[in-house]
Amino acid sequence: MTDLSPGVRLGFIHGQATDRGLRRTLNEDSLLASERLLAIADGMGGHEAGDIASALCLKILGDGFQQAGAHLDPQSLDTLLIEADRSIVEAGSGRAGTTLTGALLIDASSIEDEPVEQPQLLVFNVGDSRTYLWAQGILQQVSVDHSEVQELMDIGQLDAAQAATHPRRHVITRALGINADNRPDYWMVPLSGCERILVCSDGLSSEIGDSAIQEVLAHFPDPQQAAEELVQAALDSGGRDNISVIVADVQYGHPDDVGITVPRITTTSHQEEKS
Repeated sequence: MTDLSPGVRLGFIHGQATDRGLRRTLNEDSLLASERLLAIADGMGGHEAGDIASALCLKILGDGFQQAGAHLDPQSLDTLLIEADRSIVEAGSGRAGTTLTGALLIDASSIEDEPVEQPQLLVFNVGDSRTYLWAQGILQQVSVDHSEVQELMDIGQLDAAQAATHPRRHVITRALGINADNRPDYWMVPLSGCERILVCSDGLSSEIGDSAIQEVLAHFPDPQQAAEELVQAALDSGGRDNISVIVADVQYGHPDDVGITVPRITTTSHQEEKS
């Protein structure tokens, strides 16, 4: 992996796709994708207005990003997530919640007063949606699930195969908006400029494994096609939940952001498209 020199300007070339799945009546996922910020919020099933919670979360994040003029630093991001949690609690009276995961590009153009020695990816996560990094043919899950099965794996009581079929695999331990543990985790990942980022809701990761995900990312160079193929693979495997995917390639020398998509909610089901 080749290190980038200080001051290099990076950006995302991205594609995105979402589907409500084959069993859900509503798509509670929301997506945000720009040249420097990616995020997916998965409204919590079983709670009132999960779709509103996810959309409100990404609206606050997107508005904050725009107001920062693309110079969003880690501290400002943390402040925005605190605001999102508070706003969702107020809007849903503690009955609407959402997970959140995504990635923010940090380089010399992101922080004016503190030059960055090497461009980095700031990955953030609350809940069990996921952010992956694919580079040099290797897929790495950067985020760590906030779930009961992950806690059991951490103490050695479950392995990955057991966790995939555990009856409480969908029980999460952190979320925004439901007066629960709302602390985000953060990771800083150095970039070389040749990485591919995958952000997804658990509707993808619960249907297809990492090997299938890696195969799609390697086979389809166009991010939009890769995103669509991943959603289709999850549908073909059962599509039991809402499925949302952002695939983004890190590229050199992108122009300044010209806008973001925030949020995108699609409620057309795969079944309706075939009918």
